[in-house]
Amino acid sequence: MNPKLPKIVFVMLTALAAIYFSFYYPRLPDVVASHFNARGVANGWQPKPQFFLVFLAPVAASAFLVFGVPLLVRVLPMRLMNLPHKEQWFSPELRAASLDFLGAWFAWFGCAVLSVILLTFNYAVQSNLDPAHRPDPTRFRYVLVGFAAFSVVWVIRILRRFARPPEEHSKA
Repeated sequence: MNPKLPKIVFVMLTALAAIYFSFYYPRLPDVVASHFNARGVANGWQPKPQFFLVFLAPVAASAFLVFGVPLLVRVLPMRLMNLPHKEQWFSPELRAASLDFLGAWFAWFGCAVLSVILLTFNYAVQSNLDPAHRPDPTRFRYVLVGFAAFSVVWVIRILRRFARPPEEHSKA
């Protein structure tokens, strides 16, 4: 698994988001609806600059998943990792492949988190641009269901990879 690909995807998503939100920023009102109930009705507002500053915090958190966690996994002592059969998976002959797998897998998870963040903020932006014709909130429920499904597959894939010792894993 190429650990660079999800990092490239993350950087591209971030760059496209910066361009997209920079385009819409001047078109938004000075005070924007920033929180919505389950039916998509606004029930919280913020000044526009604060809204976009709040946007940066979850983007930074997703960047930590993409770039920080793989680095931490590489430098933390093995005793701090909670993986089955870690002594075998992180033996000298399998360490690089295991670290590459974890790095790529956390980076893909960071991309998924970033996608949810971008779609959430896009919903708020679109709702503020034309409050009379807000986007359908059902669309966002599909985003959450998709993210939940991705998370389940993500966990299953990690468990399938590391649950058995490497010898048994290669036989399956």
